[in-house]
Amino acid sequence: MPTTPLLLAALAALAALAVAAYSSCSPGPDPSATCVDLHLRTCADAAYNHTSFPTPLEHRSWEAVEASPEYTLLGVLHFLLEGQCNPDLRLLGCSVLAPRCQGGHTQRPCRRVCEGLREACQPAFDAIDMAWPYFLDCTQYFAPEEEGCYDPLEQLRGELDVEEALPSGLPPTFIRFAHHSYAQMVRVLKRTAARCSQVAKTYSIGRSFEGKDLVVIEFSSRPGQHELMEPEVKLIGNIHGNEVAGREILIYLAQYLCSEYLLGNPRIQRLLNTTRIHLLPSMNPDGYEVAAAEGAGYNGWTSGRQNAQNLDLNRNFPDLTSEYYRLASTRGVRTDHIPISQYYWWGKVAPETKAIMKWIQTIPFVLSASLHGGDLVVSYPFDFSKHPHEEKMFSPTPDEKMFKLLARAYADVHPMMMDRSENRCGGNFLKRGSIINGADWYSFTGGMSDFNYLHTNCFEITVELGCVKFPPEEALYGLWQHNKEPLLNFLEMVHRGIKGVVTDKYGKPVKNARILVKGIRHDVTTAPDGDYWRLLPPGSHIVIAQAPGYSKVMKRVTIPLRMKRAGRVDFILQPLGTGPKNFLPGPSRALPRSLDPQGAPAQLDFEPPRARRQPASGSKPWWWAYFTSLSPHKPRWLLKY
Repeated sequence: MPTTPLLLAALAALAALAVAAYSSCSPGPDPSATCVDLHLRTCADAAYNHTSFPTPLEHRSWEAVEASPEYTLLGVLHFLLEGQCNPDLRLLGCSVLAPRCQGGHTQRPCRRVCEGLREACQPAFDAIDMAWPYFLDCTQYFAPEEEGCYDPLEQLRGELDVEEALPSGLPPTFIRFAHHSYAQMVRVLKRTAARCSQVAKTYSIGRSFEGKDLVVIEFSSRPGQHELMEPEVKLIGNIHGNEVAGREILIYLAQYLCSEYLLGNPRIQRLLNTTRIHLLPSMNPDGYEVAAAEGAGYNGWTSGRQNAQNLDLNRNFPDLTSEYYRLASTRGVRTDHIPISQYYWWGKVAPETKAIMKWIQTIPFVLSASLHGGDLVVSYPFDFSKHPHEEKMFSPTPDEKMFKLLARAYADVHPMMMDRSENRCGGNFLKRGSIINGADWYSFTGGMSDFNYLHTNCFEITVELGCVKFPPEEALYGLWQHNKEPLLNFLEMVHRGIKGVVTDKYGKPVKNARILVKGIRHDVTTAPDGDYWRLLPPGSHIVIAQAPGYSKVMKRVTIPLRMKRAGRVDFILQPLGTGPKNFLPGPSRALPRSLDPQGAPAQLDFEPPRARRQPASGSKPWWWAYFTSLSPHKPRWLLKY
């Protein structure tokens, strides 16, 4: 039947009504809009340059946007969340407060981006008792893919995805011995992982205060997986932003491991097939940017040392060494796997520090080295003196012999550390063999190495790579040549001592079982798969395995002097009967809630306890006064109570 003009007019009117109804219900601006230049300082790095009014929040001018509590929140989230989820949340909020306008049409941001960020960032809001902002409601202000949304974070890491081509004619094994910017570093690591995808991958352990990913490249026969009885080792550079030699050396090491593996180097293939290696070239990328702005040869002794919060990251870890000295004076009390005091979280904890702590809680690291600059020596724990008023005092751990072996494994094959001239860099350590107990050099609290040893199974040393903290580019090749063999030799030390699996009589792995060595008051614990690694010096040792609910098992092991492969020592634990439990007593802690009834370390939470910041009945959170002082419009939508 032919369509009449009257029917066409009626359909057109209905369509217009439908569009009007959609527009009135939609939280977004009119799709047909006048685009204006984006003039918001907080949103200056957004991936677009034009927006439109009114906004989804019904702001009709720049003045209205800038006076709003929503805009104020975006400007301070960085500090409230202590760098977490930055700058992602800020850019996500900008996509609502100043929607993207292109070609006379506005676009809404994608819902999937919002949902992903909310899942990742909700714990950070919970930690400060703040509700998720209403204008980041993923259902109301964000659109599904089928509606033609855009990703407001698409260019956040855009420069990192641009492939940097090698100069023509150079082989893929070519290593450029130069300083690398943050973007260049990430590109090199990603390119290296792509070349050796069968044994390498990159991942991020978190973000710096200014939002840079803390990128790790790992090497193993199965990247991304912990394999049974395969030891885990990590190397960390640039904890102080102006100490850059370690950063560059780890970038070179990643490329070297990949190239040599592909070329069939038997030593490197054996290392990567039996070890899981994690390289974090830059723990402090924000500080590096400050130091790099001054440049090599012009950088001051401290410029860029701290992170963007002005925190020294190697003084920012929990002081467990003081607690160790207190516990060590009591017989029968455990002095390993010391929990973090709740009071630690009252201070300022850098996001970089939190990222490292979560990392070492997640992966059962056995061995580690932190690469520094400013001298030429290898130091080992403890870094904090057993007498707090002594600036220099020999303060050994129970594993003093093993730590000295680890330090010598690096120093003894380093050509400059073995140079007999006392006038050279580090010459004052020559009589000590270029190694030293940290506290005997100078004492400080909050160090990463002490924390690794006292909170986890990991043994960490500190390597000072040279007296020039920011060396010129022409010195980088020599630094690499001096440190390549020491690094490889150190990585191979993770295979010293013993390893094994602890199971029950049915073959089920026993998680968190304790491995004790008589005469060494420091236990290690088994990983979730029941496997363990115990670094030990050569000699005879009595090793004991025990766990709550099981009888302990004791074995005598002998480690030959030249043995370079960990001996396998498995334990099968038998369940206890109905009689008294036959296990060694757990520690009497000052913080007993961090332990289960049998003295085994509980899974620890690396966020501030919520009780710390939860307001008393009827009161407001600590951050409320700030917002109410800025505007008469109180953002009650931020309150959870």
